[in-house]
Amino acid sequence: MVDYNWNERHMIDFDGREIALETKGLHVYYGNNESIKGIDMCFEKNKITALIGPSGSGKSTYLRSLNRMNDTIAIAKVTGEIWYQGVDVNQPNVNVYEMRKHIGMVFQRPNPFSKSIYRNITFALERQGVKDKAILDEVVETSLKQAALWEQVKDDLHKSALALSGGQQQRLCIARAIAVKPDILLMDEPASALDPISTMQLEETMLALKKDYTIIIVTHNMQQAARASDYTGFFYSGDLIEYDETSKIFTRPKLKSTEDYVSGHFG
Repeated sequence: MVDYNWNERHMIDFDGREIALETKGLHVYYGNNESIKGIDMCFEKNKITALIGPSGSGKSTYLRSLNRMNDTIAIAKVTGEIWYQGVDVNQPNVNVYEMRKHIGMVFQRPNPFSKSIYRNITFALERQGVKDKAILDEVVETSLKQAALWEQVKDDLHKSALALSGGQQQRLCIARAIAVKPDILLMDEPASALDPISTMQLEETMLALKKDYTIIIVTHNMQQAARASDYTGFFYSGDLIEYDETSKIFTRPKLKSTEDYVSGHFG
């Protein structure tokens, strides 16, 4: 198992953009079924990229590959390259747990720990050996402010996280993910269980976070992708069909299949 100094390397593409993450020839197999069919894709640093496509198109499977979450599925096999900070993190000698501190994930449904709001934020840091209460207090406040939740919960930090609303729980999960200071946040349909007001608050949180983080979000909500992302990739049947700036994908896509999907005339 190799531990890398993740923070020393920078990746630049041909257009001079700083690239946070890149996949080359990425395939995902579930047994004999090829779910992802050799995807090459770059994600620009401090931008929001939306992955869209119909159910079963492979977008969530692809997202989960980016920080090796598919390793937890016994029949899953992931081949190809996943480049982060100049390291192919899909190599077997990479310390996956260390890598996930840099590439965090927020899941489809809020999954707060059955602990206090405060301990949800500090749990990972305490397990890393951080015991200084002043440091922990600062991380809790900073993370909750970044997730746009501090003002709502600052007087209830030691109450159960399970008492929060769905939207609050999802923002707590974002705060928990950013408490360990990752570079990249992966979000798998984080608004699918939320009401419209909570969804708008989540989008506002994402837009505020991108100055410090690179965000990759899977969404089935076309309006959300159009409102909140800088780039959009359209997935279909395990392939990346089209990938471009969001404004181009939604106003002048190159392919008719993309136009049909974003306009609601697909299938």
